[in-house]
Order: sequence, then C-alpha cells, then structure tokens
Amino acid sequence: MSAAPRILLVGAGSMGSLHARVIAQSASATLARVVDGREDAGRALAERYDADWSPELGDLSDVDAVVIAASTEAHYDLALAVLEHDRPLLVEKPVADGLQKTLEIIGVSESRGIPMTCGLLERFNPAVVTARALVDDPKFITATRHSPYAPRIRTGVSWDLLVHDVDLASTMLGGEPTVVRGILGQFHPMSVPGAEDVAEAVLAFDGGRVAHVSASRVGQRKIRTMSIHDLDKLIEVDLLRRDVTVYRHVSDQPADAEGRGYRQQTVIEIPELMSGKEPLAAQLEHFVELVDGRVDADAERRSLIPAHSIVEALKNAAA
Repeated sequence: MSAAPRILLVGAGSMGSLHARVIAQSASATLARVVDGREDAGRALAERYDADWSPELGDLSDVDAVVIAASTEAHYDLALAVLEHDRPLLVEKPVADGLQKTLEIIGVSESRGIPMTCGLLERFNPAVVTARALVDDPKFITATRHSPYAPRIRTGVSWDLLVHDVDLASTMLGGEPTVVRGILGQFHPMSVPGAEDVAEAVLAFDGGRVAHVSASRVGQRKIRTMSIHDLDKLIEVDLLRRDVTVYRHVSDQPADAEGRGYRQQTVIEIPELMSGKEPLAAQLEHFVELVDGRVDADAERRSLIPAHSIVEALKNAAA
C-alpha cells in the first residue's frame, strides 16, 4: 500500500482520544472515521480531527485498517467483525478477555491472511527500547505496575495492567514460562465479582530464569518500574519518566586499619535513550509497516500469545 492508510478508530474514550490525536498527527496515516455509539463523544472527537463519525462499524470499504480502543469486553466481537471485512487490525490490549477468545481472533487473522497486532504499548517505550539494547543475558526481572483505582475498567488488573509486564518479561527471558504461580486479591467495593484489584505473579523460565511481576489498582500513585538483572549489571527502568540507569558493582574494600567497616564501589551509568518517540506514535508506525507488509505478520501474531497465555495461567492457578 503506497498511500497513507485510511484508519477507522473504534472508541472515543480516554484511550481512543489518544489514538485519534496520534493518527491525525501522523504523516503515514489518516484518521478517516471514528465509531462510537455515543453520538456526543464520537462526533466531537471526529470533528476535532476532521474525520467522519458513525455509531457502528457498518461497511468498511471506506477505510484500509482499523484500531479498536473500545472497552475490553467489546474486543472479541469487534475484532472478528473487522477481520471478516479483511481489514488489518490493531486492538488495544488485551486482544480479548480470555485466552481462547484471543487465540480464536489470532486464528481468524492467520487463516484469512490479514495482519493484526495488539496495543502492548510498553514495547515501544523509549526506556524499554534502550534497556533491551543493553541487556546481554538477563536472569531475573522484577516489575511493578501500580495505579489508583479507575472505575471505568471493568476487567481485573491482570488483563488491564499485568499483561504489559509479563509481555516484556517473557520477551526478555525466553518465551512462555514453564511455571506460573501467583495470587490475586479483590478489595474494592466497586469492582465487579472476579475482577481482581491486585495480582502478584512469579514466572519460571528455562535455564532458571525468574520474573516477579506485581500489578495493583488500589495504589495512591502510579508506579511503573522494572529491574533487569544480568550477572554483571543491573538495569533499572522507570517507564513513567522514561529513563534508564545501569549499575555495575566493581569491588569490595576491606575494613580500614581501625576496623570501621568496609566500602563498596558501584559504577553508575545513565545512557542516552535510543528513541525519543512517543510510544503510541511509534506503535502506530509499526502498525502501518505491518499493514504495508514491512513487518512479518506471522511473527507478529506469534508474539502476542505468550503474554495472554501467562495471564490466563495466573488466573487459573490463583482460582
């Protein structure tokens, strides 16, 4: 596809508004239409970026690709409808609120030869991109993703938050883990039954590699951190501030002549980020490349499965 793809956006909520801005500002894509059943929200967002509005998907002959930023519960039906119209798809994470639904959607994408991806946005965080380039042989990862409560999120914290960090951990440590253990906690009176507020997961991978991932939506501030341990260095990533710090322990000094303890020496490096792009804009560029055939569609589909499998395994194990 030589011309910039005309993109239909489903969802005019908080995430949909961000997608609309990024698509409209992109030189490689055009925001053609916004779909939202709420006319006031949908029409307002469409008019802001000189796009059309409609309450339903309808005929997709006027667009080249679709971004779904609707509520998670709506992903399954919407994704299948888009793929049945043979339109490339970017669906916000998770693909669907269950592994079997996710695999069905991926299977339809594969059988029809239509590219798709999922909004696992942290893959495009400049701090993550930089940390990946610095990692040599990671053995142990810890990740924390805590947030204040958001009543609009109806699914549990595992599908909403944890999925990001298990995606990063599985990518860095070697695919799907051999063991998934964890615990879920539900406390908030506004959470629907079965929608957990806290998820703690321990993942074991081949070669003794381990990840510990924590997600919560009952915090009082946002925390987005990850520590990646090689044998010879520690890489700390702040995904909110988008910065990376590398620590290398170089020596222990024995006690001085008067026996007043010992000293440690650690070299601290603050590398320059490899990319300054906004993650959502970088993700859109990747999607356009996928639509144009410049990204391997089969590899992209395969890359979506581990994170969804891990979340499903955690929920089953905790149940």
